[in-house]
Amino acid sequence: MSTAKRLTGKPVADQMTAVNQEEAYRLRQRGIIPLLAIIRVGEDPGDISYEKGAVKRAQMTGVEIRHVRFDENVTQRELLEAIHSLNEDDKVDGILLLRPLPHHINEKYVCEQLSPAKDMDGITSGSMAGVFMDTDVGYPPCTAQACMDMLDYYGIDLEGKKVTIMGRSLVIGKPAAMMAMRRNATVTVLHSRTSREDFARAGQTADVVIAAMGRAKMVGEDQLGNDQVILDVGINVDEDGSLCGDIDYGTAEQSAAMITPVPGGVGSVTTAVLMKHVLQAASRRADARQV
Repeated sequence: MSTAKRLTGKPVADQMTAVNQEEAYRLRQRGIIPLLAIIRVGEDPGDISYEKGAVKRAQMTGVEIRHVRFDENVTQRELLEAIHSLNEDDKVDGILLLRPLPHHINEKYVCEQLSPAKDMDGITSGSMAGVFMDTDVGYPPCTAQACMDMLDYYGIDLEGKKVTIMGRSLVIGKPAAMMAMRRNATVTVLHSRTSREDFARAGQTADVVIAAMGRAKMVGEDQLGNDQVILDVGINVDEDGSLCGDIDYGTAEQSAAMITPVPGGVGSVTTAVLMKHVLQAASRRADARQV
């Protein structure tokens, strides 16, 4: 029988949404309508699902959505023209560019054309510089921020803790590492080239594990210790066609102190974080208008 506490995302997202609703109301009282532009290229099911989730959260929050959609054959020039137009539109507070983009598009170059001030998911180098240098430039990736918000909600203080992050992507691993260090944690980052021995040692001795490798159930009892807090960011499909994380949940819940489920964990918080970023950008617009 499991002894681990399930860290579900719904109460975290609900609390954030309540705060976001109040902020959206205050902004509307000041004559500011928070607006997020979502750019989607093609009909990728994952993109469509995330877009629907973002729209639903926006409706709950009081954020307006502008859809900018292209078919998968869109030219890079057309896509760039749309981004530049949104950058210049004073009514648009934030831009969410859904990825990956088609192969004929230079994704890295296109992402860099977003204004960091409107980059809601931390995909520009300007936004990442803000994360790494602890400045107010841009916004951190929503999923990495969601991990920190989950820890805050459940009262998990990282100061002095050993945090092992499994994965080094710019979307989750690296920014999460910087955020954890900002909270005075001692951080170890593991990746696909880490030796099996070092991977197991760092996983077993951690106080907190954040798994973001993108491989279904790859982390089992040999890579985990006892009484740990485990945040599983992975979204995968297992051999049975069911959604699962990077952690072998059935094994990990037997020894962990706290663990996030998949689905229903960190992923369910990301759209609430996205709305928080949009409202922060809208608040800056309101303040700038008064200067």
